[in-house]
Amino acid sequence: MSQPEEKKNKPERRLFGTDGVRGVANQEPMTSDMALKLGRAIARVLQDPVAQPGNESGRRRSPSLTKILGGDTEHRYKILIGKDTRLSGYMLETALASGICSMGADVQLVGPMPTPGVAFLTRSMRADAGVVISASHNPYQDNGIKFFSWDGFKLPDGVEARMEEMIFNGETEQNRPTASKIGKAFRISDAVGRYIVFLKNSFPRHLTLEGLRIVTDCGHGAAYRVVPEVLSELGAEVIPLGVQPDGENINRCCGALYPETARDVLLHKGADFAVSLDGDADRAMFVDETGEILDGDQVLAMCAKDMQEKGTLKQQTVVATVMSNLGLEIALRDLGIKLLRTEVGDRYVVEQMLAGGHNLGGEQSGHIVFLDHNTTGDGAITCLQVLALLMEKGKRLGELKKVMTRLPQVLINVRVKEKKALATMPRVQQTMAKVQKDLKERGRMLVRYSGTELLARVMLEGENEDKVKQMAGEIAEAIRAEVGA
Repeated sequence: MSQPEEKKNKPERRLFGTDGVRGVANQEPMTSDMALKLGRAIARVLQDPVAQPGNESGRRRSPSLTKILGGDTEHRYKILIGKDTRLSGYMLETALASGICSMGADVQLVGPMPTPGVAFLTRSMRADAGVVISASHNPYQDNGIKFFSWDGFKLPDGVEARMEEMIFNGETEQNRPTASKIGKAFRISDAVGRYIVFLKNSFPRHLTLEGLRIVTDCGHGAAYRVVPEVLSELGAEVIPLGVQPDGENINRCCGALYPETARDVLLHKGADFAVSLDGDADRAMFVDETGEILDGDQVLAMCAKDMQEKGTLKQQTVVATVMSNLGLEIALRDLGIKLLRTEVGDRYVVEQMLAGGHNLGGEQSGHIVFLDHNTTGDGAITCLQVLALLMEKGKRLGELKKVMTRLPQVLINVRVKEKKALATMPRVQQTMAKVQKDLKERGRMLVRYSGTELLARVMLEGENEDKVKQMAGEIAEAIRAEVGA
């Protein structure tokens, strides 16, 4: 299989990447000044009919409701803000809230909260939008801002593009409200408790986790209070890791990027199961009782098989990205399940799921979307669904993972100084053509740029791991020669 074509017919972005706006905190674009402007833009776009065809980005009261409440009644927009545990979150939260209030909308502050928790609370509290301040798996010096619509789904590309337009053409500097029309900010003290109840309700009521010892690595991130408490209340003996955030230790040698940390503790303590979450807890990696690390592809295969057996897998289809291992495709095909691939990014997985009426999708990196439970990847929901599968089947994770066999896959990240179009680099194209010829139809090649960092990602799959490593190295070296940092 050849690599997919580079993205076409998409507007040039100046701020937003595949998962919001991201960068080094206190440097452009991740400054308090830009956060202020983004706050103004999200508040303004809610009232912009051009930006919300089909009412995707916000809600308006129906004419009948306005009539009942009185003709002069105006809807007071409210926007919910959550964050992870990074030091810079205080700075950006304050600026965002100021920008939102300056445009006449109210702010609900929930403090440290997983990204999927913000998605849930935005829906549950009938907010008009939700904002998450987080750089997910990135180191603490980075930060990011991403937005959810009132229904808990990430804002469409078109709405984000409209926000950029407002910022750069000066619309957010115009027509600001005064006096009593300026917005207010409120702190929501019971947000964590609300999310915990929601998570527990996603776990089958007839099951408990009694008898299980679970290593829970929260990566010193947004889930540090949530997930250990949920698992403990459901009966598990929890061995907590990464639950002492200090503003600087988020993702540091722990969490989903370093599942080896949880694995070592699992083996030392003789635990049954381990879960590692990233900084904003929208993805999870698992470790079985033998110490083997499982990724999102294996979780998708296990859950797809279970949902098919229960008759709950809609359209007999799973949605994943071009990064998912060929072994997943083979395993699902053997089960009579179709795999649909999208470009990289959980937002594109969700878009395809909504378009096709599917309810299970995800990424190899551990973003798993159970649309029957939440509107975005949710590491806690994923953990609970896997644990429910273990308890219902009465089997260990090491046995359930056998539904899928991973093909050798190599991923090399190349730091670059610019994202020059791959098609314009002759040496890169020649090397890729040679590799594709060698792979024939017995492997896959994917070369792309990261949507959030200055990285080129080279992914190869094939039958011979040593050969695949060699070929991936050749492509990586060609990229370094052209645009290497």
